[in-house]
Amino acid sequence: MTNPADFLHNDFSPARSCGLDMAGPDRFLNRELSWLAFNWRVLEEVDNLNVPLLERLRFLSISATNLDEFYSVRVAGLRELARAGNTSPGMDGLSTTKQLELIDTEARDLMAKQQSILSNLRIELAAQDIHILTAAQAAEDHAYLQQLFLSDVFPVVSPLAIDPAHPFPFIPNAGFALALQLERKSDKRSLRALVPVPQQVNRFVQLPGDGYRYLPLEELILMQLEQLFPGYELKGHCAFSVLRDSDLEVEDEAEDLVREFEVALKRRRRGEVIRLKISTQAPTALRTAIMAEFSITETEVIEVDGMLGLPDLKELVVEDRANLLWPNFTPRVPERVSDHEGDMFAAIRQKDMLLQHPYETFDMVVRFLQQAARDPNVLAIKQTLYRTSKRSPIVEALCEAAEDGKSVTALVELKARFDEAANIRQSRRLERAGAHVVYGFMNLKTHAKISTVVRREGDRLVTYTHYGTGNYHPITARIYTDVSLFTCDAALGRDATKVFNYLSGYAQPNTLENISISPLSLQSTLLERIATEAKNAKNGKPAAIWAKMNSLIDSDVIDALYAAGQAGVKISLIVRGICGLRPGVKGLSENIRVKSVIGRFLEHSRIVCFANGHGLPSLEARVYISSADWMDRNLHRRVETLVEIKNATAKAQIVSQIIAANLADVAQSWVMQPDGTYTRATWPEGSFAFNCHRFFMENPSLSGRGSAGARDVPKLTHTDDTQSPSGGWPD
Repeated sequence: MTNPADFLHNDFSPARSCGLDMAGPDRFLNRELSWLAFNWRVLEEVDNLNVPLLERLRFLSISATNLDEFYSVRVAGLRELARAGNTSPGMDGLSTTKQLELIDTEARDLMAKQQSILSNLRIELAAQDIHILTAAQAAEDHAYLQQLFLSDVFPVVSPLAIDPAHPFPFIPNAGFALALQLERKSDKRSLRALVPVPQQVNRFVQLPGDGYRYLPLEELILMQLEQLFPGYELKGHCAFSVLRDSDLEVEDEAEDLVREFEVALKRRRRGEVIRLKISTQAPTALRTAIMAEFSITETEVIEVDGMLGLPDLKELVVEDRANLLWPNFTPRVPERVSDHEGDMFAAIRQKDMLLQHPYETFDMVVRFLQQAARDPNVLAIKQTLYRTSKRSPIVEALCEAAEDGKSVTALVELKARFDEAANIRQSRRLERAGAHVVYGFMNLKTHAKISTVVRREGDRLVTYTHYGTGNYHPITARIYTDVSLFTCDAALGRDATKVFNYLSGYAQPNTLENISISPLSLQSTLLERIATEAKNAKNGKPAAIWAKMNSLIDSDVIDALYAAGQAGVKISLIVRGICGLRPGVKGLSENIRVKSVIGRFLEHSRIVCFANGHGLPSLEARVYISSADWMDRNLHRRVETLVEIKNATAKAQIVSQIIAANLADVAQSWVMQPDGTYTRATWPEGSFAFNCHRFFMENPSLSGRGSAGARDVPKLTHTDDTQSPSGGWPD
């Protein structure tokens, strides 16, 4: 029996009549509410008993972090529009004011659910001898805690009186503080004070003894107030945290872009408060004073009945409790690279190689650049950097290459949100090493993931190119699913070089042979391919689209998908996060279905397959990987790539393994309904539910097999079209 969440084997569900104005804004779903629905799905993983306990705690931390960032960026932007008097509705017809009202209601419900879930988790954790204690529960450890406070906390904490001589201190974005109402014992004189909870110390203090016993830092501070305010008695207190507007405003005519960003980062830290979280039952006088200081109304205040600072719960995911974590997984080294004794260039020369991370190690990307840095035959390296790790081996390799006299050009994107400061540091490091550092366009983010290595081989120059869907970030590459294409195809190398020339010299390419880029041609390519599928369907040819992305919100693309579906194209979409399209609506989207996969790894690759008159799966399909989601910002305000995969092996791997497994997934799938809600897939107890992450962890992929051969590579799709003439996998 098939499962409705199994898009690979199951027919489309019957469409529903929804009473919508299908020619008006009703055909779209709101972006912000769709994002909140995604974060609800993340939070629901905390209740998923198929997930290990500490991983469930990690999901709770992630959902809280997500919500904070959502407020400091998206809600901040909407508030700014509302204050400017912008009344223009979004593509879904909702005004800015109405969006803010709906967001507020949904976010409050989400935060209340987070606290409820945490209460249940504390019980489950305690059963596993992991305890989050209150001050009363830690009273027996008073002597130890006093010593710990004096040695590790007292030197970095700053008690701050609030009076005419001591004005209200600045609380930075995401800052967390205790507000105190004190009374001097000697003369009953009152004192109002703040104690910012230092971010330089772990949020949770571990206590000695059996098991794992933790005390929140704010509880420790309250226990040791006598050390901070000798001679005073505590009469009332509350905890609060603030979120500030984190949008960066950069002057278009800035003469020094790096310096302008440094100034903007300082402004962001002091941005306007857009949300105040405060503990319930806060003394009225303290609550009023805090609100007045931040110039906020009740609308921006959220009372929290429970623990503030839930993102910090990630500190409690202890690595030595393996039984409460995901089983260890070691990414595979592609056999083809091993066949060539680790020589990446030799492996790529054999044929194009497509790797799927984290199942195949991201170390291959690092090795590609390290080998290039040390190879005397390599003349030049060009590299985009959107996000990378703090001590990036990729930046190290680029610096090594530059110091060795190679021509190194690095496109560092300063507008990578929340990584701006890190990218400034990396750019200066590269410049000191002798690399050419460029920053792309003022009004466009460079989000493309490209590396090129130019190598002298005999009497010619060969360009080796890497195109990716994810960042050059070795840390996130352990948990984000992405694909990497390594090639020495001359046309793909020329295309990459033209993109770099566009970024460094504003030289807009007249033609590109095998890729499309935004903002120039990526959207038009997608629309043309979708229209071709619609034409094929009208002409009675097989017509289908399989696509995978993080977000789908561009109105032109959504309307094109609607039109194609109405023409008879069968469209199956895997959209992890935001989706503005309504699937399964009678008369609008009968032939469109959408699912979201939420699990151990964060689905991040962007892939699209067009049947091209031959059905799916087929080697005649047109298959693309991309750095871009189908959003207005990616298609019009960023530099992105859409790369067509023409190598038969890489194409088969994408169609018959990667996309097929995501479509077949049941264990981690949520099926989207026409109203924008999601239904988690269910299955009879004791029966098998296919899990795409487990499938990829347990089975080799096709493209990197080398001499090991592909006989043990499982296929999820079985049609003659996916096989070579010999009946096996294509070469």
